[in-house]
Amino acid sequence: MYELGLFEAVAKPQRECFAAAVTFARAEGIIPAPEPSHALAAVIEEAKRCTESGEQKVILTALCGHGHFDMAAYESYLSGEMEDFELSQERIDDALTRLPQVP
Repeated sequence: MYELGLFEAVAKPQRECFAAAVTFARAEGIIPAPEPSHALAAVIEEAKRCTESGEQKVILTALCGHGHFDMAAYESYLSGEMEDFELSQERIDDALTRLPQVP
């Protein structure tokens, strides 16, 4: 679907994702797992863009899992101890060279 241009990929820093997850939890009463919080951060960003521009848009996302087993990560975020980490392009490129070749 990405290659067909049906959606775009974006990267979000960890703290922005947890902020989105906390916002979602306060609004919906569900603590999301860290993995879908990246999508929630993008959804919130898009919703704010629509509010500013006045554009009406249906924004669809999915929630796959709860964060009940990730409370230590939430504690790290809420205490201010969580730091954003960005993997260098050099390390990404190096990891890609070690992927197995699949026919």
